[in-house]
Amino acid sequence: MNAANNYGVAYIKISPNTSASSLQYIEKTFKKFFPVSPYTFHFKDQENLKNYESEAKWKQIMLFGAILTIFISSIGLFGLTVLSTEKRTKEIGIRKVLGASVTRIIGIISKDFIFLILIAMLASMPIALISANKWLQNYPYRVQLSWVMFGEVGLLVLFIAMATISFQAIKAASANPVDSLRSE
Repeated sequence: MNAANNYGVAYIKISPNTSASSLQYIEKTFKKFFPVSPYTFHFKDQENLKNYESEAKWKQIMLFGAILTIFISSIGLFGLTVLSTEKRTKEIGIRKVLGASVTRIIGIISKDFIFLILIAMLASMPIALISANKWLQNYPYRVQLSWVMFGEVGLLVLFIAMATISFQAIKAASANPVDSLRSE
């Protein structure tokens, strides 16, 4: 630092346990070399927290939005499953009378929904990858996105969908077939 300049900055790493004594020593040394310049200091970790404060708020907003979206989607998927099983009650009853197992009936009910979810994931994952990469371009240090991360998210989506569908599918598959065929 040039003594004629009053705008110099120095980064000094200090131990967290000795911050008070280290700051006093640094101030004394600074005043010895620059007696007319004001001594100020800032902790870099606090500046980093302040700089990323908006990202932390966006993280909370996105997390809340994701949870809300998953909840609403699960309710909609559950409603579609209820509608589908009610429309197919006689079919399920006939299949059970003819010897279909509970797992086979669950597979029949959930096959259509899983197919639609897979199509939705195939359409949305490239868009999400491009959007995330574009957003990360604003940061000098960033993580590299890979298809493995999106595959893991896809498995999570399939798990949530199967948990939502399976409740109504098990209920329909384990129902007595006589009740569904009684009107015939």
